[in-house]
Amino acid sequence: MVIAPLVVILGLVLLVLIPVGWLIFFALLSLIPRHMRAPRIVWLVFVYVVWDAALLVCLLALWLASGFGWKLRSPAFVRAHYRLAAFFLRVLFWIFEAVLRLHVVTAGSDAADTALAHDEFVELFDHDLPLVVASRHGGPGDSFIVVHTMLNGVGRMPRIVLKDTLQWDPAIDVLLNRIPTRFIVPSGFAKVAIGGGRAVEAQIGALAEGLAGDDALVIFPEGGQATPLRRISRIERLRKAGRTDMAVRAEALRHVMPPQPGGVHAALTAAPDSDVVLIAHTGLERLSSMHDLWRELPMEKRIRMRAWRIPRADIPAEPDAQAEWLFGWFERLDAWIDAHDDAPRAD
Repeated sequence: MVIAPLVVILGLVLLVLIPVGWLIFFALLSLIPRHMRAPRIVWLVFVYVVWDAALLVCLLALWLASGFGWKLRSPAFVRAHYRLAAFFLRVLFWIFEAVLRLHVVTAGSDAADTALAHDEFVELFDHDLPLVVASRHGGPGDSFIVVHTMLNGVGRMPRIVLKDTLQWDPAIDVLLNRIPTRFIVPSGFAKVAIGGGRAVEAQIGALAEGLAGDDALVIFPEGGQATPLRRISRIERLRKAGRTDMAVRAEALRHVMPPQPGGVHAALTAAPDSDVVLIAHTGLERLSSMHDLWRELPMEKRIRMRAWRIPRADIPAEPDAQAEWLFGWFERLDAWIDAHDDAPRAD
């Protein structure tokens, strides 16, 4: 990739400025008024470029250590890449949470005791069976939050289904192409669908084969960030497909889009012993454009992530029944998000 060497060079140049920049920024951060957003943006861009460059250097070191790529696909080196990803995500989230004043709270129940709810969240991911983790897709960076939670929160090794646009980031592209991942072109939301279909479902099925007790296939059934225009397009497609009843129900959804069931069905068919974990989160819904991000800085948000685990025996096997089951669960996710949309800010 042509971009990768440029990112490394730029990162090395910026590293010269880190000692001064680090001290000045953290000395002044508490004094920066809320309306002064530019310094935060500049710092985060600075950090991300250096982070990307450092990750690329570490990935090069692993490639060399594997015998110039000879053992790169071996289980030992795949696990090494997972450990590397976990470490770099911890660093990235530590910095971004400090600068943006974000706080991610996980819950496996609606218990008022947040420590108990967190423990119940972790218990949902006990390493007894493989999991298919189906998350809503709402807000910038939510896929990073879910993957970070899998690696550093519950100790699962995620196999990830992501949009191909993430390959524009050179470090993410190299890293995810060394662990089980499928970059897909979704079926789209325009009148003429592109991508998607049986080919994507086959890729997801192949990715789910051989899931073990410490694995989790992470998928976003909505196929894209929920926006008003995309929601309207999805409802129109349901009507054209003759699913008028689902289209009527979809019109009542306020926060999520109707899920596309094909990918989940392909994953469960390829991994028949897997339970399913459904994830909803709130706190990023209003950030659908650069203008929204700029307006909200610093975010000072509590991002709450709620999970439910469904045993495989409770999931219909027949495709239409499974599609109805998944749709019903997304209605439940939508109701939960609606009830927790005004979560309090982090202290």
